[in-house]
Amino acid sequence: MSRLDSAIRRLQAQRACLDHAAELIRSLPGPVLELGLGNGRTFDHLRETMPDREIFVFDRQVASHPDSTPDDAHLILGDFRETLDTAMARVGRPAVLAHCDIGSGDTGATASLAKAIEEPLVGLLGPGAVVVSDQPLTLAGSSPLPLPNDIQTDRYFMYRLAEANR
Repeated sequence: MSRLDSAIRRLQAQRACLDHAAELIRSLPGPVLELGLGNGRTFDHLRETMPDREIFVFDRQVASHPDSTPDDAHLILGDFRETLDTAMARVGRPAVLAHCDIGSGDTGATASLAKAIEEPLVGLLGPGAVVVSDQPLTLAGSSPLPLPNDIQTDRYFMYRLAEANR
């Protein structure tokens, strides 16, 4: 498979999983977390899909298109390992959805980052929250969710926290 075809399949999986997650949380209150702003495509999609939800975005630096950049009140800059631990003060209440787009070209560094964010991420999520991730995660009190139709196993990952994860 060409790198272009692989990128297209990844983006299709990402969109399908996010759209499915939006349906799963429709009746649950709470904000959304976006870990990894990148160029802002996913943030823009989340805004369109869930226009009534607050979306808090985490990244090391802003590199997004100006039209796809959150306002300062919803942008949390710095290393995830540091910002997630103190984010509840900014977010204000448990989140109902987290999208983690944290993969890089360095497999070892990506796996290390995924492991490092697991515990603080769970601390930001409410009962029944859904996590959509480009990396496999081990989240306390969660169960894997089936992927939407036609999404290849291990292309993307979805989890749901138990109704009483706290």
